[in-house]
Amino acid sequence: MNKPLVLIVEDDRPVRNLIVTTLKAHDYRYLTAENGHGAIMEATSHNPDIVLLDLGLPDIEGTQVIENIRSWSNMPIIVISARSEDKDKITALDAGADDYLTKPFSVEELLARLRVTQRRLLLLQASGDADSPVFQNGKLKIDYAAGCAYLNGEELHLTPIEYKLLCLLSHNVGKVLTHTYITQQIWGSSWENDIASLRVFMATLRKKLEPQKDSPQYIQTHIGVGYRMLRVD
Repeated sequence: MNKPLVLIVEDDRPVRNLIVTTLKAHDYRYLTAENGHGAIMEATSHNPDIVLLDLGLPDIEGTQVIENIRSWSNMPIIVISARSEDKDKITALDAGADDYLTKPFSVEELLARLRVTQRRLLLLQASGDADSPVFQNGKLKIDYAAGCAYLNGEELHLTPIEYKLLCLLSHNVGKVLTHTYITQQIWGSSWENDIASLRVFMATLRKKLEPQKDSPQYIQTHIGVGYRMLRVD
């Protein structure tokens, strides 16, 4: 199983290089951003598993980055900051950060925080492991090996794009996927036309998954943000 994808948000080059070197040495996948707006763009485009975030960014406050991400995602955010006052820690945690590491920090402590966060991610994913050959959610069943999906025991007649969308959502149950992330995964780009096409395909997919008004809701729309597959009993 691949290590988590980590987004490093740090404008201090020596610190950023230290974190990159550490992650490389331990086979983590990573992305980097040098400011807040870049961090938000990388987060929405690539949907990382963990964010390592400096608070003192050159364009906007790190807490604004946290609040922006929290408006659409629960991805773990570990703050790495030189600010050691309790009020700074409380502000970051109240904004939605999951952990707080004070500079200067040891490489061993950073890796330990990442391992703890990774264990939490694995526990969250255990109920719906994306590596399983068959996905079951309520009366929806996806046989990844066969490339087929079923509802109430009957095969769903999906277009290739609809099936790819369904699989992408099922691999991320409970996670909001942004328009940008979905279009890049499905079409490899995120032009305005791609997002318009996404809305059309998502509407047709939803009709097939939820043919009756009283059908369970599998796909939740987050207006202006993206879509999420809900866990159905």
